[in-house]
Amino acid sequence: MNLKEKSEPKPKPKPKRNKKNKAWMTEHVNDSYVQRARADGLRSRAAFKLSEIDDKDHLLKPGMTVVDLGSAPGSWSQVAARRVAPGGRLFALDMLPMDALHGVDFLQGDFQEPSVLAAFEARLEGRPVDLVLSDMAPNMSGIPLADQARVMYLAELTLEFCERHLKPGGALLVKVFQGSGFMELRSELTKIFTTLHVRKPAASRDRSAEIYLLARQKR
Repeated sequence: MNLKEKSEPKPKPKPKRNKKNKAWMTEHVNDSYVQRARADGLRSRAAFKLSEIDDKDHLLKPGMTVVDLGSAPGSWSQVAARRVAPGGRLFALDMLPMDALHGVDFLQGDFQEPSVLAAFEARLEGRPVDLVLSDMAPNMSGIPLADQARVMYLAELTLEFCERHLKPGGALLVKVFQGSGFMELRSELTKIFTTLHVRKPAASRDRSAEIYLLARQKR
């Protein structure tokens, strides 16, 4: 056998295309909400979820103090900041960086970390909050029970935040997924708020299990 031939490395196999990722990208590019978001200068299609809910329920009003949890890349903050102007204040928090927005006081950090939460609460300077928005979701592991537990934990932390900072008569809009702990969370919300509604905006993809709980009139 020719020693030169024996020593030559075998060509590396070509990486297989991820059909699932390719299909998602095709769907994303052709998504009408993605196209509208780009045309309107919005940071993501998620802006239309909040816009639709607000158009129906009239949550955002000029002069309000609003908290946006899980704000990056900033599409909900964009919508909310515009609708609480003039005179409104918006405080946003996310683990990921977020480019500055006019009228938005942003802090980067993990809502689950006590030190981060304390720093965020300090920025409120004792202001009573009119509305808490939470579009937070954990990094999904693909293990349904574990992922659902993380989603519910974030929702519970959000509810605790509302108990401390949301003024009487205030409202909460929080993203959740139906599953373990969902009915228990609904029960807790009805103890703190007078009314509770479920919202599934058209901009939320059909295959997504996400829904939004809208709790109003904090007791």
